[in-house]
Amino acid sequence: MTPMLEAAGTTPIYRRTTPPTWLVVALACAGQFLVVLDVSVVNVALPSMRTDLGLSASGLQWVVNAYAIAFAGFMLLGGRAGDLYGRKRMFLVGLGLFTLASLGGGLAQEGWQLLLARAVQGLGAAVLAPSTLTLLTAAVPEGAARARAIATWTAVGAGGGAAGGVVGGVLVDVLSWRWVLLINVPVGALVLAGSLVWLVESRAGDRRRLDLPGALLVTAGLATLAYGIVQTEAEGWTAAATLVPLAAGLALLGLFLVVEARTAAPLMPLGLLRLRAVASANTAMLLSGSAMFCMWYFMTLYAQNVLGYSPLDAGLALVPSSLAVVVGSKLAPRFMPVAGARNVAALGTLVAAAGFAWQSTMNAHGQYVTAIMFPGILMMLGAGLAATPLASLATSGAAPGEAGLVSGLINTSRTMGGSLGLAVMSTIAAARTGSGGGAEALTEGYALAFRTSTALLLGGAVLMLVWLPRRIPVGAAR
Repeated sequence: MTPMLEAAGTTPIYRRTTPPTWLVVALACAGQFLVVLDVSVVNVALPSMRTDLGLSASGLQWVVNAYAIAFAGFMLLGGRAGDLYGRKRMFLVGLGLFTLASLGGGLAQEGWQLLLARAVQGLGAAVLAPSTLTLLTAAVPEGAARARAIATWTAVGAGGGAAGGVVGGVLVDVLSWRWVLLINVPVGALVLAGSLVWLVESRAGDRRRLDLPGALLVTAGLATLAYGIVQTEAEGWTAAATLVPLAAGLALLGLFLVVEARTAAPLMPLGLLRLRAVASANTAMLLSGSAMFCMWYFMTLYAQNVLGYSPLDAGLALVPSSLAVVVGSKLAPRFMPVAGARNVAALGTLVAAAGFAWQSTMNAHGQYVTAIMFPGILMMLGAGLAATPLASLATSGAAPGEAGLVSGLINTSRTMGGSLGLAVMSTIAAARTGSGGGAEALTEGYALAFRTSTALLLGGAVLMLVWLPRRIPVGAAR
């Protein structure tokens, strides 16, 4: 705060100075780090959670998916709320809700309490996450500086997902599984305090009402669809217990599209998808997210359930891939001006596919270097290379009043693909494992999931080369 003196007197008038750009970027990235960290930090704690709270195998999936589905389903609402009511305000609201839900989850005494807390965490993250990108793009001028800032945001977000294994492993081994959630409380409070003081409010667009029916429909549709997919593990694809939720989920998503086409202030203006950059980048992110999201889930289960690693050892085993995703994210903006955003995204996806293919050759007696480290590095180096150009393309064609919406949309696509992909891949792995619970059977199931993900990524790379614009549109509004 800088004191200013009135010309006719000595009464001080206080005016907030513009905070340094690096500080805005740091706070935005801290919020993004927390959001993405909590997608993966619980993975190494899952066996301990299951023992302590008596969760079933499908219940373990919902510890991850309750967060991911609420995150994906309300992301568009969070992005639009930031545009209409202020990015700083929504950043603070989302971070506050996320922090309180983390406290509730860490203190949970029953499985349903943990799942409820994870869902509320996802809601808070959905409000918080879009504001992290729009605060950043509002603070950094368009051009090379913004590309570097977005790359930093992508690297921090990707690093949050990657670091989840290490952070979770340390906390579970040294303290207990509860601290993978409770750690968010002091960190969230610190970021809240800094954001309250330093962030400057910004908004775009008029004060139209929020499309709450649309948000509820897309969230319910995703959750019901994921539930139906999970039911196939026990009931098969033709049982009524599977077909009814699958049909209901598709119907809810179809109704969501009908509502969006008819409402005066849609959560997701369907016309936005007519923009080639927006539509193609989001479709590519949906496909790649469906494969890459489950990587940490299966890698940590493989390390602990098959190779016998402790939670801490499992987390440390993924440190090289954690570094690789940051390196890939930082390299991408260097390659994009030379090779074009489309080619960098496709190259990254092919590198990731090579890592997934290598990982699919795992066995029950794998050595760390060849069974975890090298394939993990390839998977996450490719993920980092692909994420930055896809995010840049997805946000390149929108008007300023839709900045929060398109940033929410690209995060929604990634997380929606990831939550449904996890349900599908877990079902595929469980079907191959069958009733056997031994190391060999588990390994066969995990390997099949990685082979399926490889095929998805190869299809995604082809789609990128055919559909994505070669470069970010010149003069595109942000």
